[in-house]
Amino acid sequence: MLENINNIKGLEIYAPNGIFVGVVDEVIIDIPGMEVKGLFVADANPALVDENVSVSIPMRWVQSIGDVILLYRFPNERIGPGSA
Repeated sequence: MLENINNIKGLEIYAPNGIFVGVVDEVIIDIPGMEVKGLFVADANPALVDENVSVSIPMRWVQSIGDVILLYRFPNERIGPGSA
């Protein structure tokens, strides 16, 4: 499992609409519960959050992890007509 966690660090994260959110700097782990709780992004995209603000993305927002990470949602994203 540690090898898989190390593979997540450095991956790019994208919101559902394709906007770049940031790069995974750290994986947040609940040691007693032995589960990954979230992804820490030190330098998030200033188009989505205030400049120089770090964010923690809960794993429940993650849709898929592969060459990049895709999210189900991102809270500061604009929601328009036809959005779920």
